[in-house]
Amino acid sequence: MLVSETEGITLQATVPAGLDRKEAEIYLRLDPARLPKHIAIIMDGNGRWARKRHLPRVAGHRAGVTSVRYVVECASRIGIPSLTLYAFSEENWKRRPKTEVEFLMKLLARYLKQEVPTLHKNNVRLQYIGRLHELPAFVQEKMEWARQETSRNTGMILTLALNYSARSELVDAFHSVIRAAANNGGIEHLQIDEETISRHLYTRHLADPDLVIRTSGEMRLSNFLLWQLAYAEIYVTPTLWPEFRGVHLLEGIAEYQTRERRYGGLNEAQSARGLRS
Repeated sequence: MLVSETEGITLQATVPAGLDRKEAEIYLRLDPARLPKHIAIIMDGNGRWARKRHLPRVAGHRAGVTSVRYVVECASRIGIPSLTLYAFSEENWKRRPKTEVEFLMKLLARYLKQEVPTLHKNNVRLQYIGRLHELPAFVQEKMEWARQETSRNTGMILTLALNYSARSELVDAFHSVIRAAANNGGIEHLQIDEETISRHLYTRHLADPDLVIRTSGEMRLSNFLLWQLAYAEIYVTPTLWPEFRGVHLLEGIAEYQTRERRYGGLNEAQSARGLRS
């Protein structure tokens, strides 16, 4: 707990346990009542990180796992309800060398085995989105094991997007809508609206993200949660993913709290001017 004096009033701010000094300094600038409910992260830059160090690409992926641990722990400690990480895209599956994909699958299985104790310690529940049935059987088995192991945790929901594509998600959602209609009276009475589509997305159990963070400085969404990010605030950092830590996450949240979210409307000052004009 840190104490400061402002105009004769003593203010007390409680720093969550586990934050280091730099993280605590940034946290004290935040409004805990305005933390994002759901943060999505496009983890980018593993290959560039490795190339800068004259290392093979797989070294960047291995280093990126450490960043996942730091970010998950920081997000959980400050009370973020949901964190979604873009871990492996459908395009990666098709366009990366076979040897790299095989390494990523083994790395994922190893991560799940090693990180369950850390997830338990931080009360984190693990879930997944994507075309999971296309992943290797040994990975699916480890995924299901880790999901069940953490299913009774009651804290932050960590969602890994694996073999994920936002366009494929929409295609799958439309198929799901049609199947549901066919099993419930026929498609001639089918009515499709935004709520209907949202109920059939992979993320139907989650609120839409408030904040999306992209590392490595790239200015694109890369086919990630295109429906769900319609009104999310976007924060891009030049930091490569293997160098991303809790302090960088908190910096993104600090920037998020400077934004005014209007969802297509006007702020109070603009509304007042509109009424006078």
